[in-house]
Amino acid sequence: MTTSYLSVLHRIRTLVIKELQILLSDSSGRRIIILPVILQIVLFPLAATLEVKNNTLGIYNEDSGAISIELMQRLASSKAFTSFRMIHSEAELKDTIEAQRALLVVRFPPNFSKQFETGKTAPLSIILDGRRSNGGQIAYGYIGQIVDTYVTDYNTAHHQRVISKLVVRNWFNANLDFVYFILPSLIANILTIGSLIITSLSVAREREQGTFDQLLVSPLTPEMIMIGKAVPSMIVGSFQATLVLIAAIFIYQIPFQGSLFLFYVSMLVYVISLVGFGLLISSICTTQQQAFLGTFSFLMPAVLLSGYTSPIDNMPFWLQCVTWFNPLRHFMEISRGIFLKNMELSTVAENVMPLIVIAVITLGASVWIFRRRIS
Repeated sequence: MTTSYLSVLHRIRTLVIKELQILLSDSSGRRIIILPVILQIVLFPLAATLEVKNNTLGIYNEDSGAISIELMQRLASSKAFTSFRMIHSEAELKDTIEAQRALLVVRFPPNFSKQFETGKTAPLSIILDGRRSNGGQIAYGYIGQIVDTYVTDYNTAHHQRVISKLVVRNWFNANLDFVYFILPSLIANILTIGSLIITSLSVAREREQGTFDQLLVSPLTPEMIMIGKAVPSMIVGSFQATLVLIAAIFIYQIPFQGSLFLFYVSMLVYVISLVGFGLLISSICTTQQQAFLGTFSFLMPAVLLSGYTSPIDNMPFWLQCVTWFNPLRHFMEISRGIFLKNMELSTVAENVMPLIVIAVITLGASVWIFRRRIS
């Protein structure tokens, strides 16, 4: 029994080594595994952000009183805007928005300062560019905070009654640094891409090169072939995810709050669920081109339904139910939760269980299809 068990392990190990040699035998293959990860580590925290920075703010001041000048100075100190465009007429305001010379325009109406000082309602107009609605709404929020802070400071300085003061504290990301959101999510995305592509292309590559029949007449069973194809992608994907993890902690200084052991155990279960999808795609497709298109067809909906680009709660209820079958959704929550807030074991288990169910279903389906195609 022991000899048979060791023989099976030796056969699988031989196939795993062969797959790794194919991936790592030449320098171009090694570069493809490492360089795209490094490129994403550098670019994503800088480019993939919802923060509003380095924009132009238009100001149309018809008042020129002390209050409007003070507010203009406070707006000028905002990091969201690095340049300002003074506007002097309605026509210039319209042209500024139409030509996208400013993200939005703040308009101080006549007698704004006088109405403010006498305690009357002092309306302040903000004209947004609806073509850049997301950035405009975020910038509008910045301006609202600046105005509210000024009103509170003015009331305090002039001994006027301040009804309430809103104190905001952001847990797990005190400064709302978008890098804290990007890099834990990037771990999940890179792990998904690396593991899925390598697995889905493996069997299709054997068919194209004519070596698939050699595998079938070897002492390897379909299950051994599946395991031998899966393990290399698990190794490569975990290596790529580790690179992002190291960069997040030591380069971008994001504190890792949770258990590293729990993180890697969850990652292992997640990779197994990805391998199930990859082998399923590889079992159906006959060429590497078909396998690549199949992988791409899975990746795009998986990212969109993971909560990475938009909250899952914003989706229709039926679509929220569909996301349960998306492994990326569950590991995205695990990655952010363990990384940023030391997610409890019970909560991690709630997200790991769907991954186990998905892995069992996809691996079972891929083995069944694989057996049918070789029979």
